[in-house]
Amino acid sequence: MIKKTALSPEKVNQQIVNWLTDYAKNAKSNGFVIGISGGIDSAVTSILCAQTGLEVLCIEMPIHQAPSQVSRAQEHIQQLKKRFPNVKSASSDLTSVFETFKKIVPEHENSDKVNLSLANTRARLRMSTLYYYAGIYGLLVAGTGNKVEDFGVGFYTKYGDGGVDLSPIADLLKSDVYALGEFLKVPHSILTAAPTDGLFGDDRSDEDQLGASYDELEWAMLQDEEKKSALDFTGREKEVFELYKRLNTANQHKMNPIPVCLIKKN
Repeated sequence: MIKKTALSPEKVNQQIVNWLTDYAKNAKSNGFVIGISGGIDSAVTSILCAQTGLEVLCIEMPIHQAPSQVSRAQEHIQQLKKRFPNVKSASSDLTSVFETFKKIVPEHENSDKVNLSLANTRARLRMSTLYYYAGIYGLLVAGTGNKVEDFGVGFYTKYGDGGVDLSPIADLLKSDVYALGEFLKVPHSILTAAPTDGLFGDDRSDEDQLGASYDELEWAMLQDEEKKSALDFTGREKEVFELYKRLNTANQHKMNPIPVCLIKKN
């Protein structure tokens, strides 16, 4: 169960919409392009962008996608287009591109590493597709990552779904996103679906991959911000906190700026 957020959805909604509007105008952009996955994060982000009144292009990019994810994405897009006249949509099925890629790269004996690399390849193909549309129509690529994913455990693909122009909801915890989603009238099918990145072509959830729920990871993130250590906890709390710290440490390369070798001037 997602815990109740302390934030005011109405105030957060207006702040983000104002921020998006100002950023796009200052960048002299026509609006935003967003990849729609059938999940809560992309649904909330696309509604926020739509409220700016600027052009919003929602893109479906299936790659051997589960039917349930496709149907949720289509349900959301249809609803969004009915609510906002500035929203358009397009679909680019990348399955054949992905299969061609698999044929031209070398095989490897470690199947786990191959599967993970191919999962990340899906995300990077989608990023390239979004920037293709962005370049044609003069749009900004809107990111859909939340705070737990982007700055907590680094649960995203570097130069994949992490490759964006701006991140409207990256300062919101997952529970904040759900609360905002309810306020914004995101379809019930999305609000109740188990979060998944959909990168492996099966029904595994984010919790299956991470080893903890978003509620648990939010708790660990807040404890870490309060400078707690694993010694402060026992049982499942200790297990989750150690998992969070391990993921946070391992994925710092995603969260920190790319290191640059600075040449000595003398």
